[in-house]
Amino acid sequence: MSDPISVTIEGNVGIIELARPDKFNCLSLEVHKCISAARADFEANRDIRSILIRAQGKHFCTGADLTEVKGKLNDPAALDHFIAFGMENLRDLETSSLPVVVAVQGLCLAGGIELMLSCDVCFAAETAQFGDQHAQFGLIPGWGGSQRLTRLMGLRRALDLMFSARWLKSSEAQEAGLVNYVVPYEELNKAALEYCQKIATRSRPGIAEMKRLAREGSDLGIDQQMRLERDAAIRALPSGDVAEGLEAFENKRKPDFKG
Repeated sequence: MSDPISVTIEGNVGIIELARPDKFNCLSLEVHKCISAARADFEANRDIRSILIRAQGKHFCTGADLTEVKGKLNDPAALDHFIAFGMENLRDLETSSLPVVVAVQGLCLAGGIELMLSCDVCFAAETAQFGDQHAQFGLIPGWGGSQRLTRLMGLRRALDLMFSARWLKSSEAQEAGLVNYVVPYEELNKAALEYCQKIATRSRPGIAEMKRLAREGSDLGIDQQMRLERDAAIRALPSGDVAEGLEAFENKRKPDFKG
């Protein structure tokens, strides 16, 4: 039996590739466990500066493995573990100290859109389509989709997408705030990898702190947000990366961050 994901490293980029194209890269418990393990390994590797999630085949991911879900319906403990582990895995991606970039081609539906939403930056092929299919099958999102969609799209747009189960074109998803960059299909993986390689030139601790501030601050009032950022900025100033950045600026050269 082949591995459900492929894990590689290219330069300073850790790559997680969904590898079940014959099943439209649907998310089983095993896939979640493999993604979780790969993420933890990349976080422990000080040379890795970002994570890129992409997929083999025609489609990015059409959702949870519904055959596996159906087989667990009479086992509440197993079903709870399936939902809970998937939610924890996506939350760990969302709160990872590393920036997580996702490249989407073809269909990105239901659990697939939940995986995409847990990432920080999304590249999409011009031909990609995004949708939440849960309502079509009498299901509700279980890996954070209802919450992340609402945060990114706003309440009315998110409810419409969930109620109707309609698909958005890449341009619509970009306009709704779900996608950052739309590129030709043949340029998708190259564009996403180049973006990750650009991140590799930044300070790893600095990027991690920016991500933490943005994620944690979104739940706070403006005064708390300002204090959160002020405290982080003060903590960062004595660091070696800040000293290197200032020296590089003064000497008109590119900084060489050591993290």
